[in-house]
Amino acid sequence: MHTYPLTRQQIVAALIQALEPNEWIHALWEGGSTAFGRSDQWSDLDLQVDVEDERAGEVIPQVEAALAQLSPVELRYEIPQPAWHGHQQVFYRLRDAGPFLMLDLVVMKHSSSNKYLERELHGDARVYFDRCGATQPPPLDPAALQVRLQARLVELRLRFEMFQNLVVKEFYRKHPLDALASYHSLTLRPLVEVLRMQHQPARHEFGARYLYVDLPAEDARRLEALYFVVDLEDLQHKHAKAAVWFQQVSAALADNYKTNHSD
Repeated sequence: MHTYPLTRQQIVAALIQALEPNEWIHALWEGGSTAFGRSDQWSDLDLQVDVEDERAGEVIPQVEAALAQLSPVELRYEIPQPAWHGHQQVFYRLRDAGPFLMLDLVVMKHSSSNKYLERELHGDARVYFDRCGATQPPPLDPAALQVRLQARLVELRLRFEMFQNLVVKEFYRKHPLDALASYHSLTLRPLVEVLRMQHQPARHEFGARYLYVDLPAEDARRLEALYFVVDLEDLQHKHAKAAVWFQQVSAALADNYKTNHSD
């Protein structure tokens, strides 16, 4: 593996030096794998900034001026506005940091209530500076989560039962690509979500990311076998197995929610 001269510590240090003197920038912190203590040589750099609402547009130019002192920027991608999360988000690939140490920078207005700080979802942020307690993690509401999970499970079970025919009909048509696409979206995706509900309920919407961390090793290996298919015949076989597994897990969850509700 090729090594690059620029380290994550150097990037963080340069951005602290550039941003902290500004009183209108309230906080800078790192999330992602670092917040879970899992950062490795392939981890990107997930930084979030809390800033006065009316000056949010001033952060990116300061960041880019600081980055220019470290390395040429090979690639830059900014999420089009309005972004789904309500923030300004820019990705940078620095020549001297390599392709894996990508900077993922999110600029958050101070008034926003969505700061990616819930411990159960995003881990323990590594705070580099915080003038006003902006990085205080909001508490998780277990009762509200339970209500959302129950409603979501009802929807998942109904959708699963309704739409498996869209997978099966492609078997009969002998269309492996269509069958595979439907299998991933209509069978495996809801299966992964109910497995998350079972083992990491707060992160049930995280999809197929972090499965080796969030699921028991046995379940992760079992999913591997279902995701990798050889041909249409193999896909038919694995679709049947995935459907049975979904029914088992979703039924157990429904029974559990019913029992808890009756208590």
